Amino acid sequence: MLTKRIIPCLDVKDGRTVKGVNFSNLRDMGCPVELGLMYESQGADELMFLDITASVEGRAAMLEFVERVADKLSIPFTVGGGVSSRDNVTALLNAGADKVSMNTAAVQRPELVDEVATQFGSQCCVVAIDARKKTDADGWEVLIKGGREATDRDALDWAKECCERGAGEILLTSWNRDGMQNGFDLEMVKAFSESLSIPVIASGGAGSPDCFVEVFQKASADAALAASIFHDRIYSIGDVKQAVKNAGISVRH
Repeated sequence: MLTKRIIPCLDVKDGRTVKGVNFSNLRDMGCPVELGLMYESQGADELMFLDITASVEGRAAMLEFVERVADKLSIPFTVGGGVSSRDNVTALLNAGADKVSMNTAAVQRPELVDEVATQFGSQCCVVAIDARKKTDADGWEVLIKGGREATDRDALDWAKECCERGAGEILLTSWNRDGMQNGFDLEMVKAFSESLSIPVIASGGAGSPDCFVEVFQKASADAALAASIFHDRIYSIGDVKQAVKNAGISVRH
């Protein structure tokens, strides 16, 4: 059995880690490099750094910041935010990122997924999907630009297309659960995990170690990502891993 991954997420704005609810009402949580080092020491399997205003501001993620992170960390990390071209990916990987996450630009120009997967390999091609429950139909709709703009794309259909285009992983964030700490969207994660042949990283709603156990056992997520409960020191990575291990789920020590 493949081990499940626990991934802290650091939303970065103006060089600082921030966190909010439903992508708004942001609070300053500290230096992302220092937080990353703390999570590494606690046993995080990977880290996710998302430049949350890059797409809205029409710029690429900050390369100097990525270089600082790469110089300090020894665990793999993914960088997202404003990735809209192969040149952006080249620059981020050269700066030290292990994987690159795409969201808005991939929705607007799906060929970008093919280009990145072909040139750099599926293993570093992560497509982030921010999904919100549809109000007038079953399923979930895709949101872009940091959750600020709805699209007419069905999220699961989009995920399947990304898989066919060569994406290596899907980072699936529930807009309805983001920052709420009331549990992952098990229905949504399960639908994606059972429909896709590539790993699904569940995001949005983690409130306790039991939430991680649930998303692995009941929704078959390959990895689970969280921010608030780690940033606020409510639980440590070790607390989560111990709970997952106690539930009989394979996890890296």
